[in-house]
Amino acid sequence: MRIAVVGIGIIGGSFCKAIKKNTPHYVIGINRTRSTLEKAIADGAIDEIGDENSLRDADVIILATYPHAMIEYVERYGEYMRGSIVTDSAGIKREICPRMVELSNKYGFDFVGAHPMAGKETNGYESADADLFEGASYIVVPCEASDEAVNTVCSLALEIGFGSVKKTDPEEHDRMIAFTSQIPHVLACAYVLSPCCPNHKGFSAGSYKDVSRVANINAKLWSELFLENRDPLIGELVILRDNIIAITDAIQANDRERIEELLEKAHKTKERLGE
Repeated sequence: MRIAVVGIGIIGGSFCKAIKKNTPHYVIGINRTRSTLEKAIADGAIDEIGDENSLRDADVIILATYPHAMIEYVERYGEYMRGSIVTDSAGIKREICPRMVELSNKYGFDFVGAHPMAGKETNGYESADADLFEGASYIVVPCEASDEAVNTVCSLALEIGFGSVKKTDPEEHDRMIAFTSQIPHVLACAYVLSPCCPNHKGFSAGSYKDVSRVANINAKLWSELFLENRDPLIGELVILRDNIIAITDAIQANDRERIEELLEKAHKTKERLGE
């Protein structure tokens, strides 16, 4: 297939590299910054530096930009996408899918929502990795796409190294991502805002690293994701706040029995889940 990747940052660049490493497909790179494309072609991550005209001949178009930028891009160049399968990599779906379905009906392409559950704390093409998706989960939100288009996207994901494909709808996607991805980023950021953080060296080990890792955050992207997923995220934040308050209250009351009860409940939950 001819695959166009729009946005050659860490995710788009990793798609390019993984496709070239694991498949015979032809990769066209499209990006605002020319120097990034020149680096990608020198690395062998793409076969061709493209632009919007390249979209006309693409079998699959992978959008790897910020969510709002992605919609704006399709609004501008959707007419070039007619007959293609268009998929995304955005971490939100309730805001994305309805608009993309409208645009797919207007311009005549198949839209398959998708979200690769992989990443790093660093950003940009320099962080792109052909093995980034190895064994990871690939979430697919079919929207109104044809079975053929959905199967093509799922097969490509497995071809380039994803370990599993999880199909869902926009509502479940955003609800679960609020818990599994967005809450940990909120927690990590809140944690490192402590005045103790600058003095952690010599006092910290694995626990500090585990909790603080994703505080190395792309503030522009994640603020957009938080606001676009506002209601599910607030729901999870309220639950987290209530659990922290329960533990705080037990400590303040010097209630060891209550502390043990709450900690044991958490321990058993984690043990039961197994991971």
